[in-house]
Amino acid sequence: MILKHVWGILTEPRVAWAKIRDDNRSVFETYISTVIPLALVSPVAGFIGTTQFGWQIGARDPVMLTSGSALQISLAYFGAILVSVFAIAMMIRWMSETYGDQKPLARCLALAAYTAVPLFLIGVFQVYPVLWVNFLFGLPALAYTVYLLYSGVPIMMEIPQEKGFLFASAVLAVGLVALVGLLASTVVLWSYGLGPAFMSG
Repeated sequence: MILKHVWGILTEPRVAWAKIRDDNRSVFETYISTVIPLALVSPVAGFIGTTQFGWQIGARDPVMLTSGSALQISLAYFGAILVSVFAIAMMIRWMSETYGDQKPLARCLALAAYTAVPLFLIGVFQVYPVLWVNFLFGLPALAYTVYLLYSGVPIMMEIPQEKGFLFASAVLAVGLVALVGLLASTVVLWSYGLGPAFMSG
């Protein structure tokens, strides 16, 4: 079932985490049913927003991308999301041995994917790419993502709350480092001419 548990993770996360833990989906099934559909939200919304409406900061005129440039960026964005989720899942699996028994990669992937559900879904606002709107809705989504991580780790990894707090804190720290690395790689790519192409006024 596509996007199973998404509503539960938003409304009753602790109950949903227990169901996700007992679901026993494979890595492939988790990607097909959850990661890929959710990962498409931001790139598709961003493509529409940057080609049809344009980014707007303050009272300035909107800045729009060409369709070719927006498509290239959206595809790279989608690929980066898929790789990032898998990399975090691998890191969670590696860390799980420190905090208890090493858990299956599929469960670690489910933890990474469902933790990020609010961030995935909030990507729909990129269809209206006004900076203050995205911040207004993005910050609560980020806060709820952190809550999901801290509530989900003890249940998914089957460890005590105290260890779960330390585990989740480590995952959060690595995630922030990965984000900084992703931003740095974007700057490098732009410097080699792979940056956005803007529509001429």
